[in-house]
Amino acid sequence: MAKTFLVVAEARGGKLRQVSFEALRAAQLSAGNGDAIHAVLIGGSGTKALAGELAAYGAESVYAVEDTALESYNPEAYLSALLAVMAEAKPGALYFGHTAAGRDLAPLAAAKLGAGQLSDVTAIARSGDGVTFTRPLYAGKAVEQKTFTDPDGTWVVTIRPNNIAAQEPDASRQASVIDVAYPTPSLRSVIREVVKKTSGTIDLAEAKIVVSGGRGVRSAEGFRPLEELAAVLGGAVGASRGACDAGYCEYAMQIGQTGKVVTPEIYIACGISGAIQHLAGMSSSRVIIAINKDAEAPIFKVADYGIVGDLFEVVPLLTEEFRQLLK
Repeated sequence: MAKTFLVVAEARGGKLRQVSFEALRAAQLSAGNGDAIHAVLIGGSGTKALAGELAAYGAESVYAVEDTALESYNPEAYLSALLAVMAEAKPGALYFGHTAAGRDLAPLAAAKLGAGQLSDVTAIARSGDGVTFTRPLYAGKAVEQKTFTDPDGTWVVTIRPNNIAAQEPDASRQASVIDVAYPTPSLRSVIREVVKKTSGTIDLAEAKIVVSGGRGVRSAEGFRPLEELAAVLGGAVGASRGACDAGYCEYAMQIGQTGKVVTPEIYIACGISGAIQHLAGMSSSRVIIAINKDAEAPIFKVADYGIVGDLFEVVPLLTEEFRQLLK
């Protein structure tokens, strides 16, 4: 029986997030012969203009719900819009990015559908009529492989950013855009104001390079060298819980079991001891570089490369060297 995959794309600041394209690829890896892959865009004015980009990455059609009431994410409003799309598309699978919004909206949709859900998926393999989903457990210490017991039932899946590579875009691909009216619900909560606190212009969860600081930065001012290095490399700045608890930076920058989980290509840990809580959020990084004065720091056990030294001496040297190399 043919299945319809519906990928819930996510935009920020008028641009699609990279994880939207990765979720499209995840749907493609899950699909069998005859299955259809569609996308849905929910947002304020200008949302429909992003449909062409989703087409380039493989969406066969794009359902768009555009309304001024959807400018900011509200779970009740977005769920109402998504249910309106689902009534038309009749999907057999919903794929989301494992982002703050995706983690919030996916279980709401699963509950409405009475569907099974798999969260934080990092790999997908199809064999015959079956699809196997891989996801981490116990703060990354183990992985499990799961399948849906009813292949013809409805699936709800969230995809961890930076794990399933998006396919190469093809600008020649076209997709029909289907307008869906926003069925204004009776909201129990209304968004009055959105106060944004970010770690920089690059989304921390999707950054290819992350430079993080721990208690070893010693102050808020101590993050300046890290910010300079991240700027030269085109990366984002993160932090350990210890640095956040000490008031050196905002909690929006926290990486770890109770913060963000990141899987960049390069992770540079500066003045971070390597507590288990922090490792849970970054141990799956492709390459880990640790800079610490303590040669016995636990972070060196997971690092691919280690530098024993004062970060305030090492980081500026690295910044200048990379600046020369990347001219």
